[in-house]
Amino acid sequence: MRVSSILAGDRTTPDGLPNFDSTTVFVRATASYLRGEAFPDLGMLRPQLRPVAKRLNHLPRRFRTGLYASGGANEGIDPGDLGNLDVERFRKWVVDQYPERGYPAVIVGSSNGAGVHLATLLGVPFLPQTFLVPIKRSMEADAIREDISWGTRHAGPFLQANPDVSLHQMHDPNQDRLMVQKLAYFRTKCRTLGDAYESFLETVLEPGGSVVLLECEYDWPAIDLGPHHSFQLGGLGGLDPEEYYRGSDRVARFLASQGADARSWDVPEPNGRIPEAEWGFDPALRTDVERVATERDYDVRRLSFEDPRDLSPFVAELYRRRYADYNRPTDRLFVQSFALVEPWWTQRTGSVPYWAAFNTRPDVEHLESYLRSTEPYDEIWATLFAHGLESAGLASIDRWRSALAAARDRGGFVGVDEAAFPFDVETHVRYHADLPETIDARHPIPSPMAFGRFDRLARDGVGDAAVDWSDGARPRSH
Repeated sequence: MRVSSILAGDRTTPDGLPNFDSTTVFVRATASYLRGEAFPDLGMLRPQLRPVAKRLNHLPRRFRTGLYASGGANEGIDPGDLGNLDVERFRKWVVDQYPERGYPAVIVGSSNGAGVHLATLLGVPFLPQTFLVPIKRSMEADAIREDISWGTRHAGPFLQANPDVSLHQMHDPNQDRLMVQKLAYFRTKCRTLGDAYESFLETVLEPGGSVVLLECEYDWPAIDLGPHHSFQLGGLGGLDPEEYYRGSDRVARFLASQGADARSWDVPEPNGRIPEAEWGFDPALRTDVERVATERDYDVRRLSFEDPRDLSPFVAELYRRRYADYNRPTDRLFVQSFALVEPWWTQRTGSVPYWAAFNTRPDVEHLESYLRSTEPYDEIWATLFAHGLESAGLASIDRWRSALAAARDRGGFVGVDEAAFPFDVETHVRYHADLPETIDARHPIPSPMAFGRFDRLARDGVGDAAVDWSDGARPRSH
């Protein structure tokens, strides 16, 4: 096996659905927990490859950087296959991951790492709205108009084959700079539940059960390219949306560091703001959920929030309440970065989970804001996702270390090679291998929080978090 294929992992997903992406990792992590299993190596790596993966940081930096690009390119499909993709197969893959048994609720909607920990706290599945379709093509990272033109030529067959999705073509020449040279990002949002999700709800949702819509209202400037097709430059991370379209000193310095000729990106004026490609929620899905709920007498609840990171304090405070129910300590925080989530070991170590979307300065600032607003933690530990690039807005290892120093007793990183960050290829394996040794506390896995108790805490605004918990727009039929 080529070294680059280690990062892509063993394919277990349908054609067109990448093995490694926020959505697929979050589904695997949730499903592993519901099966009573830990979640090593992002759910992708064969055990016999772990020794190789743990030695990759010995390679020169240029080779490690190449691993990110080539590993991602291995996940792409040929443009000519777009018309053959069926997003319903993606939804079918999702429901096939979960144990088929009764659940008091099912979470449907935005991909979110804190949402994984909410689902596992309640012991329920998560059904995502958004999927990534990566397509092979070769292009300069800063060729924005060229990528728009490319997407306009190739989107038609995919949209014709999948009329119930919206296509958010995404190009981030900052955080995804290594990948966009090899891949086009077609992020798709389901506007309907589809047969697989509808059938799953009918099969597993207990009488009187609830469909919880996870609605991230985060939006982004976008360019309209046709019916249900838009182009988004950049994404959530270290730069503000306007910096991608208007330029800034930070953008100019970053492009200079990358050897680019320009000091800003040449991009058409956006037409408006729409749900952000990776994290935002398309409200068309809510309409279809309400239709199904009316037909089948489901209860619908909405958990909405503006920024993907707003859910993290809310979920953290729920875990503190749950551990207090068991008379357990509530003073150990485990910060988990992007896809490096581990719900089983989080609860096994009695840790309170806090999800950081990425490794950027805004992520550190959100964490520090939470730490100022809550009771102090004795321990604070953190994974740190490494994306192989000193992107604009990246938080330094010292900046992260400073945030973790808020712990009253001890803390630090889990599975992070501080000298190698952000080129720390090994962290994708080492985070899980190091976790049991770094956090040495052990507790029995608690039973799921009763949905009724969660409902009461959410209605009371636990932790004064920036989330809104409400009933669905339509009342139940009886």
